Amino acid sequence: MDALVSAGLEDFLAAAPRPQRFVMGLLLALARRPRGAALLARMPLAEQAAQATLALGRYDAPAVARPLGWDAAAVVARGRELRRTEGRP
Repeated sequence: MDALVSAGLEDFLAAAPRPQRFVMGLLLALARRPRGAALLARMPLAEQAAQATLALGRYDAPAVARPLGWDAAAVVARGRELRRTEGRP
């Protein structure tokens, strides 16, 4: 697996129904290899699905997400503060 792709992507795939899990696993395996990527380039929608899913997995890595403006800990803290000020559990 890609060093930057976290276990979150694997968890995401594991939660999918069996047919989708198999197809997405196949697409991601193809997208990670040069010859597979060349094959996917002939199928733009499949290529887009594979590349978008790989990108989602990279956002789980804090070292990648923070420079792009996504800090998960800050989002959680902001949500907790909103809930507290609104009196929600």
